[in-house]
Amino acid sequence: MGAPVNSNLLELYRTMRRIRTFEERVGELFIRGQSAGSMLHLSIGEESSAAGVCAAMRPQDTFTTHHRGHGIFLARGADPKQMMAEIGGKETGYCKGKGGSMHIADMALGHLGANAIVGGGIPAVVGAGLSSKYLKQGSVSVAFFGDGAMQQGILYESMNMAALWDLPVLFVCVNNQYGMGTRIDQATRSSRFDERARAFGLNGAVVNGLDVEEVETAARWLVDDARAGKPGFLSVEVYRFFGHARMDKSPYRSEAEEIEGRKKDPVLFAREKLIANGLETDVALEAMDKEIAAEMDATIDFAVESRAPALSSMFRDVYAVGEPEPEPVGVRIDRVLARDDA
Repeated sequence: MGAPVNSNLLELYRTMRRIRTFEERVGELFIRGQSAGSMLHLSIGEESSAAGVCAAMRPQDTFTTHHRGHGIFLARGADPKQMMAEIGGKETGYCKGKGGSMHIADMALGHLGANAIVGGGIPAVVGAGLSSKYLKQGSVSVAFFGDGAMQQGILYESMNMAALWDLPVLFVCVNNQYGMGTRIDQATRSSRFDERARAFGLNGAVVNGLDVEEVETAARWLVDDARAGKPGFLSVEVYRFFGHARMDKSPYRSEAEEIEGRKKDPVLFAREKLIANGLETDVALEAMDKEIAAEMDATIDFAVESRAPALSSMFRDVYAVGEPEPEPVGVRIDRVLARDDA
């Protein structure tokens, strides 16, 4: 497997293992019927993109994610209990249960918001990059999105503007080979997405997501250059282990393809690399895995035991402080009827 690129592999492994285990617990919450909404999109198999890119970012950096963004937020330091509570629609969640799985946001950690619209979060980082440049904040803004967004016009408008204005922005495509049920080679003639970015004047790179260290190395170059005013684009090639959403059984993929695809496991690859290079023992890693499993087990208990938001809080955090909240239809009808009776 070759010599390690850096000494940070153990921490990268820990991050990926935490993401993998958290996503498995999210799936359990869904099966138990205790998640909010009917859609959950797991990033199992894609952990290296979150761990590697986020390791290259600084605390002041900001980011947006797509609908498959649990792992990215976790890699940026999110509290898994608050995340699970949000996925469960509970008031202890990051958005007090109003965002759910696909719309988590937290300004304190630089999370400008997840977006269920394909490519919807991309232009926000252009605005964040412009703000950072104008205010001389020294921060980089990163947009995470799937390969389905590579066919969206807003991406190219955003890349063009970022290049034109020399903005501290990085566009990260998590290429898991499928846009919902459409394989990438059925959506575009060329998957050399970095060439599209370079055509706009950005730095561009494609990296094999099997090795998280390769992802981090490429991301660190691109993030550092973006911070200096040269925006970039990174495509991380991974394999989506399961269907588009939790209930999708992938009828558009053969069993043989899935078996082969799941061999591209960045978590297992990092584990074997740690052992092969004498950086950690199997026993120590097993102990770490058990510790992480216990941590993530606790997230389910926390989410289940947390209270659902009160109906009276429906409009809170939606309208500006001091603005009157909308009057519920039922209350309005009662008021009108009472006035008429008078």
